[in-house]
Amino acid sequence: MSSAVLLLVNALVQFLAIYNVLLVVRILLSWFPNIDFYNPPFSILSQLTDPYLNLFRSLIPPIGGLDFSPFLAFILLNVLQSVIGQIPALLSFPTAGF
Repeated sequence: MSSAVLLLVNALVQFLAIYNVLLVVRILLSWFPNIDFYNPPFSILSQLTDPYLNLFRSLIPPIGGLDFSPFLAFILLNVLQSVIGQIPALLSFPTAGF
């Protein structure tokens, strides 16, 4: 396997890990009602994370004022990170008989 593929896979895994942290920060900040997400630096965080979270908010509406959609967002993000992280192992082992 080429080093370019390894570099790309590692970069994607690191990007997803950083995005995961941004999602955690965004969700924790949403607990504070006095934060204005229209002013920097919060607006940047909101612009980066809200489109992804809105995908899941359209699937699961808030129940009793609680937004459970980030759970799905984290699950999908972590599954994607795991699958992408396994690509080097899958490419390095030849399959027997195929």
